[in-house]
Amino acid sequence: MAVEPLSPAQLAAYLARIGLAEAVRADLPTLDAMVRAHVRAIPFENLDVQLGRPLTTDPAAAFAKLVEARRGGWCYEHNGVLGAALAAIGFDVTRMSAGVMRQMRGDESMGSHLCLLVQCGGQMLVDAGFGSWLGAPVPLEQGAWTHDPLPVSLGRTDDAMWRVSVSLGPTAMSYDFKPEPADEEQLSRLCRWQAHDPASVFVQNLTAQRRDGGRYLMLRGKVMSVITTKGEERREVASATELVEILRDLFLLDVPEAADLWPAIEARHEALFGTQAAPTT
Repeated sequence: MAVEPLSPAQLAAYLARIGLAEAVRADLPTLDAMVRAHVRAIPFENLDVQLGRPLTTDPAAAFAKLVEARRGGWCYEHNGVLGAALAAIGFDVTRMSAGVMRQMRGDESMGSHLCLLVQCGGQMLVDAGFGSWLGAPVPLEQGAWTHDPLPVSLGRTDDAMWRVSVSLGPTAMSYDFKPEPADEEQLSRLCRWQAHDPASVFVQNLTAQRRDGGRYLMLRGKVMSVITTKGEERREVASATELVEILRDLFLLDVPEAADLWPAIEARHEALFGTQAAPTT
């Protein structure tokens, strides 16, 4: 499916949303600036999944949510809007289907992630929607980069797919992809599964993630983490009121109805951790 570009008015609204005031053109400095601004301004979050609201892979719906309603979202929304904005500027953009943790979950995971291939002095992997873990475009070549404070690597799998990995402390998150146009029905099917199935991690627990300068902010349930190059600090959120304040102050999300999720968040935390406190490092 060809990427439908934003209109001039929509592009102006998007650039204002991410706080990018400089002139934009189809070149690498613009591409780099847009991705960096996007992941700072628009958080990754799954509040709509938690609140039982409908979600799709439609870029127009994502624009209404992320830009007009000033919300965050997940990969289908982030990269849907970003891809349409890049196309409006004149970039050659391809939507790609990917499988998160495919080495563990198999090919059934394909479609669990949407990322972008952008032609810009060569092929570039562009991804503002993988938990905000990637902070800049990555050339489609084997290598390793530091997107402060997280290390990012790109390599090949045994079956000739590409795998991007991001280290988060002792663990790593990854996804596999082929540099070819996505199967849009596959993306839609996995979007529905992740939004509704009890086995989906997005159904099981609240998450919000954002880059803030050299800090990476992550909320998982009632555990708030701040990651820098010096390490990770964790603490437990104490109440529904504090949850709403953290979402507003750290993740730029004005969603007071998130307080209604607090009983489920506490129950999930108890099931996972019992009475032990959130560890600190």
